[in-house]
Amino acid sequence: MHTTPSEPISLAPGWRWTNSFAALGTDFYAPMATQPMAGPHLVGFSASAAELLGLPPDVLQSEAWQSVLIGNQTALGSQPLSSVYSGHQFGVWAGQLGDGRAALLGEVTPPPGHLAVAQEIQLKGSGLTPYSRMGDGRAVLRSSIREFLCSEAMHGLGIPTTRALCVLGADHPVYREQPETAAVVARLAPSFIRFGHFEHFCHHNLHPQLRQLADYVIDRFYPACRTDTRLNGNAYANLLQAVTERTAKMVAQ
Repeated sequence: MHTTPSEPISLAPGWRWTNSFAALGTDFYAPMATQPMAGPHLVGFSASAAELLGLPPDVLQSEAWQSVLIGNQTALGSQPLSSVYSGHQFGVWAGQLGDGRAALLGEVTPPPGHLAVAQEIQLKGSGLTPYSRMGDGRAVLRSSIREFLCSEAMHGLGIPTTRALCVLGADHPVYREQPETAAVVARLAPSFIRFGHFEHFCHHNLHPQLRQLADYVIDRFYPACRTDTRLNGNAYANLLQAVTERTAKMVAQ
């Protein structure tokens, strides 16, 4: 059973929803309409992840937030989308992939003067996307709980990771080996851009889009690459160096 999406709603007055990734253009994503599910209910949440948004965890108990974080409604200012990327699976080049069961709702920016910083919110299990291929775009409760626990455990161990804000279940069957309960994980990160986004444009020789993506990442997350004199002052080489070093440290952890 599905419910019908309603008009966008306002959440957390003073906190602003935007989507800077959407400004890159539709070469980078497909607009996404999440598919609503009936009977959403909160399974679990992370109070420390909520603090990243500067929000008290009890807001996740509200019907409005649960409705947005399971895909039944859209927050005012949010532009849900699914991004395209390419890459390897099981050690083999798989070509075009993309968010097959994820929707990027956008980023939440706290009011001026607040200690929290902008975080993107992504829903995993929110329904079919143009990149779902043979999948149904859904996630099941058991794997969603496992992802939630593993993500927060990694954070507790000091390993950089996406954060799991909450898990929501729904009265919606998902068919795997047998019928199971549907669920959605709401995840947080400064950005959900991955290596595969760069691989996609590189593989297809779409160099203008590749440069556009690199400029976006540099200007938003690695501005020092513009002024770093190493590697002949090449901002893109500096970005590669910075990401290589950061990734190596993460893998070592």
